[in-house]
Amino acid sequence: MQLIDTHVHINFDVFQPDLEAVRSRWQQAGVVHLVHSCVEPSEFQGIQDLAHRFPEMSFAVGLHPLDAAKWKEQTADEIISFANSDSKVVAIGETGLDFYKADNEEQQQKVFETQLAIAAQLNKPVIIHCRDAAAQVRQILQKWINLKGKSVRGVMHCWGGSPEETQWFVDLDFYISFSGTVTFKNAKQIQQSAAMVRSDRLLIETDCPFLSPVPKRGERRNEPAYVRYVAEQVAAVRGETVDAIATLTTRNACELFGLTI
Repeated sequence: MQLIDTHVHINFDVFQPDLEAVRSRWQQAGVVHLVHSCVEPSEFQGIQDLAHRFPEMSFAVGLHPLDAAKWKEQTADEIISFANSDSKVVAIGETGLDFYKADNEEQQQKVFETQLAIAAQLNKPVIIHCRDAAAQVRQILQKWINLKGKSVRGVMHCWGGSPEETQWFVDLDFYISFSGTVTFKNAKQIQQSAAMVRSDRLLIETDCPFLSPVPKRGERRNEPAYVRYVAEQVAAVRGETVDAIATLTTRNACELFGLTI
């Protein structure tokens, strides 16, 4: 069984003491590839170093919506330059909107749309973070698709929306990626969404070091090996085998990010 963890942050300090052991565990768990996401440009070089240290890793470059205030005049050029300089850059992000913790909605939207423009220009998918902002993200993506002829594609990562919201983004041909939250006891809405996503638009991730899945919920640090538990829960809510979920999500990840496994 082969698995792809489509969203990790193993550059965080919490992984540094035992990163080789963490890698050994993801290899033993059948994780054959990881897509490393990015929070802000200061991470670019460190993430690139990791991607070249681990052949089974690709990465994204971008600015997280909660860091939108860090956007500078040269940030777009930095993203474009880095993305063009390394074939291991397979996406732009994570970007998007987060209105749960922030009130700078206009600034976030401007930064989000600028990164959508970069993704379209470079023909790369976007990794979208969306919290308490599904309607606004949908509106922006619809505008882009209508204006630009479906030149924007990507994934709604760590998805926690309702089935209705899920359908919005499936209808826009976006992939939907589920994390450890789908294993939580009270996550009925997320489980319902996982059950309804089209097979060709389903992805799995850990978003490590956050959101450790059941049965590792008590561990403060999540890690890529635990994406297997996400696969198991997604399989359960869809009435499918784990092997089937592993096969289709691996195929989908390869299709979206242009990976060769």
